[in-house]
Amino acid sequence: MTNLIREAATAADHELSFDDWDEVTSPGPDVCGFDIVADKAMSRRGFLGALTVFGATSFLMGTSALTPAQAASRLSFRQVAANTEDTITVPEGYSWDLVISWGDPLWSKGVAFDDATRGTAESQELAFGDNNDGMALFVDGNRHVLAVNNEYTNRPIMYGNRESKKPENADDVRKGKAAHGVSVMEVVEQEGKWVTVVDSPLNRRITADSPMEITGPARGHDLLKTKADPSGTRSLGTWNNCGNGRTPWGTYLACEENFNGYFSSSDANYKPSAELSRYGVKTEDWGYAWATVDERFDIFKHPHEPNRAGYVVEIDPMDPASTPKKRTALGRFKHENAEVVVAADGRIVVYMGDDERGEFLYKFVSDGVYAVGGDNSGLLENGDLFVAKFNEDGSGEWLALTPEVTGMSEAEICIHTRIAASKAGATTMDRPEWVSAHPHKAEVYCCLTNNKNRGVKTNAGGDETPATGPNPREKNNYGQIVRWQPKGGDHTAAGFDWNLFVLAGNPTVHSDAYAGSGNVTADNMFNSPDGLAFDSTGLLWIQTDGSYKNEGDFAGMGNNQMLVGDPETGEIKRFLVGPKECEVTGITWSPDRKTVFVGIQHPGEKGDSHFPRGGDTVPRSCVVAIRRNDGGLIG
Repeated sequence: MTNLIREAATAADHELSFDDWDEVTSPGPDVCGFDIVADKAMSRRGFLGALTVFGATSFLMGTSALTPAQAASRLSFRQVAANTEDTITVPEGYSWDLVISWGDPLWSKGVAFDDATRGTAESQELAFGDNNDGMALFVDGNRHVLAVNNEYTNRPIMYGNRESKKPENADDVRKGKAAHGVSVMEVVEQEGKWVTVVDSPLNRRITADSPMEITGPARGHDLLKTKADPSGTRSLGTWNNCGNGRTPWGTYLACEENFNGYFSSSDANYKPSAELSRYGVKTEDWGYAWATVDERFDIFKHPHEPNRAGYVVEIDPMDPASTPKKRTALGRFKHENAEVVVAADGRIVVYMGDDERGEFLYKFVSDGVYAVGGDNSGLLENGDLFVAKFNEDGSGEWLALTPEVTGMSEAEICIHTRIAASKAGATTMDRPEWVSAHPHKAEVYCCLTNNKNRGVKTNAGGDETPATGPNPREKNNYGQIVRWQPKGGDHTAAGFDWNLFVLAGNPTVHSDAYAGSGNVTADNMFNSPDGLAFDSTGLLWIQTDGSYKNEGDFAGMGNNQMLVGDPETGEIKRFLVGPKECEVTGITWSPDRKTVFVGIQHPGEKGDSHFPRGGDTVPRSCVVAIRRNDGGLIG
């Protein structure tokens, strides 16, 4: 790694993305010989016609044959234009209010956010965390509790009071650790606005130091045992939680994603194992410096510690005294979100994406059956894990990850899930992120955000990435949304049929496949779909985390945004544009569907924003509440 790259990654922080940092420090092998890609007809008409993305054919899973222009629109709002403003833009007739921002205290013994110091470890431990992502609203009687992931921190912003823009002492590191994890807080509606209930007994911060219980097949395995936990059953902390899930029994699922960037080695010559390398664990971290004050992040001294991260964590938001549980049965990888559905036979099915270039899409099916009002606390402890294989003819199958298929024990499959999926022969995907299931029929959607390495490089495990199936474009910078319908409408079925709901692109720049699918126009174009959620009416809300350069291939797209799609017609309209340099992520609704809560993450990540307060203030990630001015239903 050159000094220039090191400086870019550590000093300029997110000039390099998480994936780019991994790739720079440990590049995968180049791949040649994808002649099949070059031979494909890539004209827009031929490409989309071959995929039958919007035709009334067998690929269309119950979707109306009407085009968006022919069908009556269910999207009643006036579309927002793309822009590069440093604020939130919502449709005419809608308004937004700030609910909570990074550093806002959850208890009265905390202190207000200080722009000069950006807080201390003590103040951060009592406050809302940084870079909020997935979230869910829970209701118990007339009490509303919002659980929110705090994925990571922007070091130049978090430590902007330091000349180095990095953590410089133990308190700085402790502050950074406290800014990660999950924030749980009661919220209440007052005079038409949602506010945090300071000092609520339900308020809670779960951080990188909070005790966790390890459950499932990997519990107690040798690969999870450390000097501090020789039993391999208890761990400390959760961090880099990206998307989320919620269960029918009222628990919150936080999903650990880029956990690898927090580990380093006190011995620069130490060589991580092949298994650790498969997950991007290296001798250098991403600048968090946690190992300087917490020895467990030193892989030279504790090589098993990374095996205790990368799971779905189940949290009871209504019980602040409960211990979060790491559910190893759901596999270990860079989890995006966890979409939970109840199958026809009562078993729980969880769909999950592994957010890295060329990684896989998974499904968990519980052994036990959901019982309304019963004890469902162990449903995510044991079950079967599958990985998706997509065929060119629009069919697909879930490949079982078993000892017979992989040559690995059940516990090893749960710890080294990526390796098991590679052995099973799964389809490499273009960064599978949020998954969302239709509320009224057996149909599931997944954002494939982008993959500049498609058709160019293998994934981190050496699996080829040909431009085929649901990942049809080489050097895919725009992303797409794939959808599938399980055979017989049964989420536990081994087979499914798939097609593409949308190919993102730019029709003002391209006239081939990179222009996007037919429901992408100059008026609603976007790139890098990431967050994804259905509302109760069956409308699909799409949030983006992509390029905001607004030039070249991305000209006219403006800042990151949130759109709404109608699966029945293919219509897509832009509902919201975020402030400068942000990601729009995290979404949940009030029970009456008159408020939608949305997350704004890392505004000003490269230094060009002062959202949400303006002036010369520090940019801060936040949660906002959006309502219709007439008090009507959202959408």
